[in-house]
Amino acid sequence: MTKRSGIVVAGHICLDLIPEIPQLAGGAHSLLAPGSLINVGPVHISTGGAVSNTGLALHRMGLPVRLMGKIGDDPLGNLVLHIIRSHRNDLADGMIVLQGEQTSYTIVISPPATDRTFLHYPGANDTFCADDVDLSRLAQASLFHFGYPPLMRKMFSDDGVELTELFGRVKDLGLTTSLDMALPDPRSQSGRVDWRKLLEHLLPLVDVFLPSLDEILFMLETDPSGSLTSDGFDAKLLASVSQELTDMGAGIVGLKLGDQGFYLRTTSSHNRLGSMGSAGPTDLAAWAGRELYSPCFSVDVTGTTGAGDSTIAGFLAGLINGFSPTDAVVAAVATGAYSVEAPDATSGIPSWESIQDRIYAGWARRTPAPVLCGWGSCETEGVLRGPNDKTSRII
Repeated sequence: MTKRSGIVVAGHICLDLIPEIPQLAGGAHSLLAPGSLINVGPVHISTGGAVSNTGLALHRMGLPVRLMGKIGDDPLGNLVLHIIRSHRNDLADGMIVLQGEQTSYTIVISPPATDRTFLHYPGANDTFCADDVDLSRLAQASLFHFGYPPLMRKMFSDDGVELTELFGRVKDLGLTTSLDMALPDPRSQSGRVDWRKLLEHLLPLVDVFLPSLDEILFMLETDPSGSLTSDGFDAKLLASVSQELTDMGAGIVGLKLGDQGFYLRTTSSHNRLGSMGSAGPTDLAAWAGRELYSPCFSVDVTGTTGAGDSTIAGFLAGLINGFSPTDAVVAAVATGAYSVEAPDATSGIPSWESIQDRIYAGWARRTPAPVLCGWGSCETEGVLRGPNDKTSRII
């Protein structure tokens, strides 16, 4: 690891309330039936949002992390601070507590064998702005990760001027920048943002862009039909979307595919990769012009809350530890797999060494990699490289 090895994770934070929901005879749709009463199990309470999910995952893996988020001085805010300090007392030092404001919370409805539904209140996240990031706290950091701007009103307003200003300030300090998104509510102000315009301004300042496929399809107003199915994904769509994002200026694009795995696309420009800052890849030739895919590992799923954030943590840990791109995508899906073995985002994640040990012990994949036209194997077991990969011609 580099001399400046710390990671700062900033952005959205909330309190997650996750009731234990049994298998329902009427299916998941019966949960919100008007006038009904549904007996559920105990509630699991944890911090949520990118600051907690990605930040604490990195901390549990043993990486040096600082957290920066905004909460209110209400009982929910006190509970957020208590949970963060239970991991390590000084992890909460970068949190901003606003007098008279309310803390964000999410009720996570996660029935068995069904995708999650979120009831979310943004709270103090809506007032987070560029000035809320204390640049002096970035002095020993090599990487800055920001998460969930679509759930933070001031960060997406005015075509993301505050978000772009923040990333410009961080890049001026020589850090590598990373960005995660969240799916905007189409009925909200965030759902009416011109996200393509915002990304065109922002992505030249984003070294590592890590949205989910459904998030970026919404933002680019791309037809999502057929993009992800139980049988696989539309590889041509992934290639088209990722090419557009690197053309906009992102150096590395990682698309989270849920239970289908993780897709990676990188710029072919050595100059762009070389400008990625202090946590950027040192082997530019190995990282330039890559198109890779890794399916998920096989686990017994307890909960999927925060799995994407943990996947991001695994990828960033691989990057900051100097992994090759193929090993970094494996680290991403491995960390995500550990996450879903617990009901919350991070309690199932062990040390970085334990994750690597399980991978190299022959951890089985969840499903065989789909047969994709023009794709083939590569030097890392279980990872496929696509037709746009610079090495695919030798397969």
